Amino acid sequence: MGAIGHALAIAGSMTWEILWALILGFALSAVVQAVVRRSTIVRLLGDDRPRTLAIATGFGIASSSCSYAAVALARSLFRKGASLTAAMAFEIASTNLVIELGIVLALLMGWQFTAAEFVGGPIMIVVVTLLFRLFLRERLLREARTQAGRGLAGSMEGHASMDMTVRREGSFSRRLFSKEAFTAVSHVFVMEWAAILRDLVIGLLIAGAVAAWVPDTFWRHLFLTGHPLAAALWGPLVGPLVAVVSFVCSIGNVPLAAVLWNGGISFGGVIAFVFGDLIILPIINIYRKYYGMRMALFITGTFYAAMVIAGYLVELIFGAAGLVPTQRRAEVMEERITWNYTTWLNLAFLILAAVLLVRFFRTGGVPMLKMMGGSPGDEDSSAE
Repeated sequence: MGAIGHALAIAGSMTWEILWALILGFALSAVVQAVVRRSTIVRLLGDDRPRTLAIATGFGIASSSCSYAAVALARSLFRKGASLTAAMAFEIASTNLVIELGIVLALLMGWQFTAAEFVGGPIMIVVVTLLFRLFLRERLLREARTQAGRGLAGSMEGHASMDMTVRREGSFSRRLFSKEAFTAVSHVFVMEWAAILRDLVIGLLIAGAVAAWVPDTFWRHLFLTGHPLAAALWGPLVGPLVAVVSFVCSIGNVPLAAVLWNGGISFGGVIAFVFGDLIILPIINIYRKYYGMRMALFITGTFYAAMVIAGYLVELIFGAAGLVPTQRRAEVMEERITWNYTTWLNLAFLILAAVLLVRFFRTGGVPMLKMMGGSPGDEDSSAE
C-alpha cells in the first residue's frame, strides 16, 4: 500500500499544480466557442490553400477539445464540405495548440516546452499538408469521403455535433456580454471538462505510477541518455510510440511527458510524444470507422512522420538558440500541497468553475451530458 500511496500522492500533487490553469484555459476556450458560429468555420475551410490552413489552425486553437471530440469534429467538418487537409489542420490545432495545454506544459516543465509546442504544431501541420499533396490520391480521398458520409459512430460524437454558439444577432461584443453567452459559456465549459476528465485522470494516475515505480535506469537505457547524438535521433522516433501504447490523449499526456523528460528523453522527443495523442490505438480505430482502413493507415503514417520531423526540427531550432533546458526537474515528485500562489489561484478559479457549474445546471445542461455519446447524425444539437 505504501507504493500505491506514493503514486497517488504524486498524481494528486500534479493535479493541484495544474488545476487553475485547466479551469482558465477551458473558460477562455468556452468564451470563444460561444461566440464563433460553427457554420462560419465550415464555410472558410473548403480548400487547402495556405490562408485556409491558417484559418483552420486558428479555429482549432479556439475550439479546444479532447482528442476524441476533435477527431469527431474534424470528420463532421469534412462531411459538410471542408477539405480533408483543412480538417486535419483543425484537428491538430484543436488538441495540440490550445491555451490550457501551453499553460500546463509551462507549469510542469517550463516555458521552453510551451514555446516548442507552439513552434512544433505549425511545423507538423505544414508537413502533413505537404505529405497529403505529395501522396494522397484522389481515389483514396473519394473513398474516404464516401466512408465519412456513412456516419459510423466513433467516440464523443454527440459532444462534437453540439453547436452551442450564441444564436442572437448583433455585434461581437453585444453577443459576448449577453445572458445567452453566459449560458453558452457555461455549457461549453462543463462539456469540455466532461470530455477530457477521463483521459486527464488516467494520464495523472499513469504519470504518478510511472514516476513512483519505474526506476530511472529503465528510462536511461530506453532513451540512450549516455549517447547524446543517438538520444537526439532516437527521441522523436520513440516518443509517439510511447504515446500510442499509453492510450492517454490530449492534456492527460502532459504529466507523463514530464516523467519522460525527467527520465532522459530528448527535447524533441517530448514534443513528438505530446503530439502522439492523435495516433493512440483507440483513435486509429476511429479513423478506420470514419474514413476506411486505407485512409486510417495513411493518416496514421502521415501523422507519425510529421510528429517525428517536427520533433527533429524543434530540437535543432531550440538547440541552436540555446533554449533547450539543461536541468531535468519537471514538477512530478512533490508529494505535498502547500499554501502558495498555486493554492490561491486554484481557490479563485474553483469559484469561477462553481459559478459556471451553477449556471450549467440551472439552464438545462444535464440532458446535454447524457447526449455526449450521441451519434454523428445529431448535427443540430445546441444549447438554447
